Amino acid sequence: MSTTKTIKSALISVFSKEGLEPVVRKLHQQNVTIYSTGGTEEFINKLGIPVVPVEEVTSFPEILGGRVKTLHPKIFGGILNRQDNPTDIEQMREFEIPQIDLVIVDLYPFEKTVASGASEADIIEKIDIGGISLIRAAAKNFKDTVIVASVNEYAYLLELISTQNGDTTLEQRKKLATKAFNTSSHYDSSIFNYFNQNQEETILKISEQNGQVLRYGENPHQKGFFFGDFEAMFTKLHGKELSYNNLLDVDAAVNLILEFKENEPTFAILKHNNACGLATRSTMKEAYLTALACDPTSAFGGVLIANGNIDEATAAEINSLFCEVVIAPSFDEKAIAILSEKKNRIILVQNDVALPQTNVRTCLNGVLVQERNNITDSKSQLNYVTTTKPTEQEIEDLLFASKICKNTKSNTIVFAKNSTLVASGTGQTSRVDALKQAVEKATTFGFDLKGAVMASDAFFPFPDCVELAHNAGITAVIQPGGSIKDELSINFCNENKVAMVFTGTRHFKH
Repeated sequence: MSTTKTIKSALISVFSKEGLEPVVRKLHQQNVTIYSTGGTEEFINKLGIPVVPVEEVTSFPEILGGRVKTLHPKIFGGILNRQDNPTDIEQMREFEIPQIDLVIVDLYPFEKTVASGASEADIIEKIDIGGISLIRAAAKNFKDTVIVASVNEYAYLLELISTQNGDTTLEQRKKLATKAFNTSSHYDSSIFNYFNQNQEETILKISEQNGQVLRYGENPHQKGFFFGDFEAMFTKLHGKELSYNNLLDVDAAVNLILEFKENEPTFAILKHNNACGLATRSTMKEAYLTALACDPTSAFGGVLIANGNIDEATAAEINSLFCEVVIAPSFDEKAIAILSEKKNRIILVQNDVALPQTNVRTCLNGVLVQERNNITDSKSQLNYVTTTKPTEQEIEDLLFASKICKNTKSNTIVFAKNSTLVASGTGQTSRVDALKQAVEKATTFGFDLKGAVMASDAFFPFPDCVELAHNAGITAVIQPGGSIKDELSINFCNENKVAMVFTGTRHFKH
């Protein structure tokens, strides 16, 4: 039997009618018998095209307010029958079941209804039953049946039936079946995740419909992909395609700048997911120049991000630096023109989109999932554990440093002064090594640590860190506390008039 099938009959039951008219007209032109239900039937009738109501096939009316329309043996028999199976052929004759060669479905918009903030009753009504069953049946029987499972495939179907005079190949039907099972599995995952919002079931279902192939992964010999709605998150104004590493740096930048969303103009420069410069000032230009001075060497080829508008003056300063990506919630037109002078520089407008509340990463032969770290250390939670108390300026700098520390790879030590990142030690196997690295970097770039503050992402097991910090000029320290030897660090601070506060919150980042 030939694997090429000619469409002679079609069942159409869709939510979205957009783009459907030319498909219906082409099917009619090719003398295809069209079956339909409810609103779709009414739509086709208004086009002046003959349509057979499903009730005429089933001899059973639509019931329960439209909840049951197509769920009937004559409909599913017409879709699922195997045209090369003698028993199926005989039963089709015996029960007068019409052949259905094409099924076109567009499901109720469950995700959009959830996103709209609708009531639970409205959301439940948008769980499609008949449509999802039609999709699975037709996709299963792709050897004989064509399935179009969403409005996104109307144009493809129209092209097929127009250029091939209603014929489809087995390969084309299987391709459409693959898309159909993607549609149905994503739909079911969305419904499950809605019901499982409180994680009553320890089950992970991730389904991303938007995917793109990247130039390569972390290294040129690795394949790389991104799955997510990048266009919702950013408006890309200029530059080359983002790489795997670019995206990781952009993610780190977005998470970091979120900590300073309500601050005065703040500018951050990141390299390899860590901040190498960050400052808050009265103007964006001043914030950028101060951030750049933190570590101009590491800034080369970095990702830049601002918490506010980038104006012409700031853009002119940025333009002299080789950087991969510049991100801000807005840019002046003249700033865009200046930054676009570099052909490959990526310019992104960050849209106000909520970030996922879970972190997911592969681990061993499985996946690790955790809640997002939504705790930002604040003045109200500080525990003043030393006799010397921090000044108001020191408290401001301590919280500033803590925000950076939270978004830097462990083990981490961050030095800050006057709302400026002075230096940091990142990703070290020893907290003492992280501290020594930070001191060395501060010295290299000519920063005076006298009067600066220090933040640590975890407690100090011994007093050696506060001793080294004090010797370098640090006058105040913020850390989680919780070591069985906290008193040793506290005693050293008391003896040397160093202020120290505990937050009670560890900020490891691996």
